Amino acid sequence: MENKEIARILDEIADLLEIKGVPYKPIAYRRAAETVNSLSQPVEDLKPAELMKLPGIGESIAKKIVELNETGHLPYFEELRKGCPIDFESLLAVEGVGPKTVKLLYQSLNIKDLDDLEEMAKHHQLRRIKGMSEKKEKNILENIKYARKTTRHLLGYMLPLAREIKAKLEEFNPVMRVEVAGSIRRRQETIGDIDVLVVTDNPHQVMEYFAAMDLVDRIIAKGISKSTVRLKADVNCDLRVMPEKSFGSALLYFTGSKEVNVEMRKISIKKGLKLNEYGLFRGDKMVAGRTEEEVFQELGIHYMEPELRQTVKDLEAAIRGELPPIVGYQDIKGDLQMHTTWSDGKSSLKEMAETAREVGHQYIAITDHTGNLQVPEGISEDKIELQMREIDRLNSEIEDITILKGLEVNIDSDGKLEIKEEILKDLDVVIAGINSGYRQSREQLTGRIISAMENQYVNIIAHPTGRKIHKRSAYELDLDRIFQASVDTKTYLEVNSQPDRLDLRDVLIKKAIQNGCKLVIDTDAHSKERLNDIELGIATARRGYAEKKDIINTNNLRELTKLLDK
Repeated sequence: MENKEIARILDEIADLLEIKGVPYKPIAYRRAAETVNSLSQPVEDLKPAELMKLPGIGESIAKKIVELNETGHLPYFEELRKGCPIDFESLLAVEGVGPKTVKLLYQSLNIKDLDDLEEMAKHHQLRRIKGMSEKKEKNILENIKYARKTTRHLLGYMLPLAREIKAKLEEFNPVMRVEVAGSIRRRQETIGDIDVLVVTDNPHQVMEYFAAMDLVDRIIAKGISKSTVRLKADVNCDLRVMPEKSFGSALLYFTGSKEVNVEMRKISIKKGLKLNEYGLFRGDKMVAGRTEEEVFQELGIHYMEPELRQTVKDLEAAIRGELPPIVGYQDIKGDLQMHTTWSDGKSSLKEMAETAREVGHQYIAITDHTGNLQVPEGISEDKIELQMREIDRLNSEIEDITILKGLEVNIDSDGKLEIKEEILKDLDVVIAGINSGYRQSREQLTGRIISAMENQYVNIIAHPTGRKIHKRSAYELDLDRIFQASVDTKTYLEVNSQPDRLDLRDVLIKKAIQNGCKLVIDTDAHSKERLNDIELGIATARRGYAEKKDIINTNNLRELTKLLDK
């Protein structure tokens, strides 16, 4: 844990103790915080006995600092927070409001949460507090709007932005190397902020360039080794300059996860080593750090793909050499769900096919929605035959890609498909999904999906749990029954690549595979621009330990056709 973060926690402990009226201790914690903040070396390099030699740090605080470094948590601090009436998390999310301001607001106006703060700011009560001003009050009121916004952003929208930042930095001559780290590199489904690392001989020039990029809304902090900006996309971006010899260990550290980092530091200590963002050390000698691979190797751990660096269990599997050879980003040979202007899509059938070919697909399935109350613009039954003829014509015209005929059919409230079976029998791919009636019971929803699986023409269940990130929770299902039915009926479960779906999610992918299910990764794209979202589905499958053999559309067309034959 960085010195600055430890100092912040010590300061907040002082504030909490002061609010509770505890004498003397707040002063001790503030002194310790000042000491930690002024250190030139990382606190994690110091043993408890060495910490106790520093000004203001006694045995009790030294133990707490060590605990923070080793576990990333401090129960003492967390208990103090729980016992305080103040919602520190929401108030500290407001830029310009730190722990001392929180204490001042509470003591002066009994402000406990964001609603209290907004109410008092709107009625010009903050400016009456000594040390506050009209300008600061206006700034706090403005920044409350940012704090109220979702703090996590969808990977699908942040990944292109991160790549744009990386590309701009790569174009700047003083930058020798640049990589995106953090939760984006681990391909988590939601992102808190964007972390970027660079190697350069001219950090000042790089920081000036970074802060002046047209993507930047405002500068939050600017220094030689680290700068933070607020992007116009309402997300923070941190840029750190690291020495080239330490770049691998820095990339490892800032990629995370925190849980994996803490456990790797423990492993290092057991081996008589010390691991931090600057490298792996034996005493003062650096033994690894230029690349991630050499750090893993020196610690006796098999290399972990970033998507698998989630929990201690993942790390333990890496130590045992039991991590699977997860599906690669180039392994998918086709996309089996997309929509065109024949229903509710924005691109023509030809545009989707030609763009899919550019993406690198050998085949696609056009699966326009059938017309119903939920999708009134869906393709009508009398036009399906016309679309089939159009697909035949395009297959004879467009080279290097094959277009399969398909439909996405709604599963009605009784588990029946909202289309005649004589139409389904002529299709190459039939996808069935629940697009209405989400509020039914667990038993009813489960029964609907299993009923659709038992239909001889249904190949795939679309977005199986119906969740939409930040919008709608997954509906209640008996997944054990669904997984078993998937195997029994040879019906495949979709990993939907839409940025706000990613359904099945990673933990359910892992469980589905353990139950013997086979999966298909689709984009569910409604325009040609979204066909590249296949990467998001692949990333989700990788986090779920899916291998190439678990995904049916890693097969060539001939093999896929056999798999689609129920």
